[in-house]
Amino acid sequence: MNRARLIQLEKFVEEDPTDPFNKYALALELANEDQSRALALLTDIIRVSPSYVPSYYQAANLFLEQNRLEEARIVIEKGIVAAHQAKEPKTIAELKSLLEELD
Repeated sequence: MNRARLIQLEKFVEEDPTDPFNKYALALELANEDQSRALALLTDIIRVSPSYVPSYYQAANLFLEQNRLEEARIVIEKGIVAAHQAKEPKTIAELKSLLEELD
């Protein structure tokens, strides 16, 4: 984890907590070192900005890494719906691939 980048990303979130990209970027930076915090950020994005589709894939991956399979399934299924609404075929395919791994 790059400490300077982490500080900068935290500042961005503090300055504009409503921008889902800021939280998403911070979550990605934290994903390897602090999965709990990364998941909290990603699930908050999903709750507050459900149309921000990249968050579903990353959250599902973290749930899978923690063997939290039912939570991963829920996020994937919600993500597929959101990706259809956003007309994001690549994200739909990625999420469906994760779902197949669960089955």
